[in-house]
Amino acid sequence: MKPNIIFYFSDQQRWDTLNETLMPNVWELGEEGLLFENSYTCQPVCGPARACLQTGQYATENQCYWNGIPLEEDVKTMADYFNENGYDTAYIGKWHLASDRYPGKGVHCEKTAVPKGRQGNYKYWRAADILEFTSHGYDGYVFDEDGNKIDFKGYRADCINDFAIEYINNHNNEKPFFMFISQLEPHHQNDHGHFEGPKELIENFRDYPLPEDLTFLKGNYKKEYPDYLAAIHSLDKNVGRLVDTLKEKGIYENTIIVYTSDHGCHFKTRNMEYKRSCHDSSIHTPLVFGGGAINKGENIENLVSLIDIPPTLLSLAGIPVPESYSGNILPVNRNDVPERDCVFIQISESQIGRAIRTKNFKYSARAIGSGMMKHSSSVYFDDFLYDLRNDPHEKNNLVNNKMYKDVIKEMREILSKEMVKVGEKKPIFYKPLIKHKY
Repeated sequence: MKPNIIFYFSDQQRWDTLNETLMPNVWELGEEGLLFENSYTCQPVCGPARACLQTGQYATENQCYWNGIPLEEDVKTMADYFNENGYDTAYIGKWHLASDRYPGKGVHCEKTAVPKGRQGNYKYWRAADILEFTSHGYDGYVFDEDGNKIDFKGYRADCINDFAIEYINNHNNEKPFFMFISQLEPHHQNDHGHFEGPKELIENFRDYPLPEDLTFLKGNYKKEYPDYLAAIHSLDKNVGRLVDTLKEKGIYENTIIVYTSDHGCHFKTRNMEYKRSCHDSSIHTPLVFGGGAINKGENIENLVSLIDIPPTLLSLAGIPVPESYSGNILPVNRNDVPERDCVFIQISESQIGRAIRTKNFKYSARAIGSGMMKHSSSVYFDDFLYDLRNDPHEKNNLVNNKMYKDVIKEMREILSKEMVKVGEKKPIFYKPLIKHKY
C-alpha cells in the first residue's frame, strides 16, 4: 500500500532551532528516521520558495521569483501528480501563491478566498493566501475549497494544526493522502512588526542562549528571540499531537512525515529585514523525514536543497518524477543517489543575487539594480566569500582578500554552471562594487 505523506512546513525557521529542547517531537522523528544536517533553501523568501516546492523548479524557471507573482493556473503542482496517482490531497494554512503583486491589477485575495483555479488543485482546502492578513498570533480565519470563511479562535499554530487533525480523523483510508500543512509560525506578524509566540511559553525562553552568528552584529534578536522560540516550541507540540492522532487511528506505520521550512531568519543583522541574503542564518533550514514508514535512524551530512524535496516526495509515493523537475531525489528510500557538490540559491527583492554553498565555501554575487524591478542579469559583481572551515559563523567576508583569488575564480565557475543549468544566461563576473565587512 502506498504511504500517506504529510509535509509539515514552518515559516522562517532557523536550522539550529531543531534540537531536543525546543523540538523534542520533531527531534524524535529525526532520530527514528532521517535528519538532514545540511539542508538549504533555493530561494530565501516566502512566495518563491513555495512556488519552487509546488512546481519542482527554481524561481526563474517557474517565473515566481518575487512575492506577489501567482502560480499560473495551468501549471502542474505536486497535488496534480498525487491526484493522478490515486492520492487524496489536502492543503492547510498559508498559500502565498494566488494574489498578484501590484494594487488594482490582476487578482487580489490577500484577505478573501483564493479562487478555485488558484488553489494548486488540492482537493481539500483550509487556507488563506496571506495568512498573516487574515489572522494574528491569536484568532483569525481561513477558507475552504468553495470559498466559505472558517473562523478560528486560539493560538494560530494550534488552530491550523486542528484542521489537519480534523482531516485525518475524517479521512476514510480508502486511498492514501498527501497533506501539505503550511504554518505561518515562527514568522513575524507583519502589521505588528513582532514575533508572536504563545503567551504562556514566552518566559520559558527569556534566557535561552543566542546563536553566535547573531551576537557580533546589530539586530533585534535580543527582543524577539523569546517569542520566536516559543512559536517554534508550539509547532513541535502540534507535530506531537498530529503523531498521536495518526497512532490512534492506526495509520502511523504507513505514514511519512517531512518537516522543514522555507528559509531561516537573521533578525535584521544582515540587512534591514529577516531573510533575502546568502548567509546561513537566512538559508540553512531544518529537514527531517520521519514517521512509521521511515525507519533508518541516520543523520545525513550531504548538502541538500529545498528543490530536492518535490522529486523525493513523488519518488516515495512511487510516482515517476517529471523531466521538468530540477532537484535530485534524496537518499531516503534509496542509497544510490549522487551527492551534491553545491547548493544553488537565487536571491530576489533585496537584490538581484546568486549564491552557491559548497561544504567549504560560500560565494555570492549581485547585479546592479533593484531586486524589486529585475529578477536576473547577465553581469554580476562579487559580493561575499566565506571560508566556512575557519569561519562557520560568517564573520569575515573574504571577497577582497587576494589570498582567495583562486577560490573566487573556482566559485564563479561553479555558480555560472548552476545558473546556465536552469536556463539563465551565462554571467560575466567583476570585482566588488561595494565592500561589505561582514
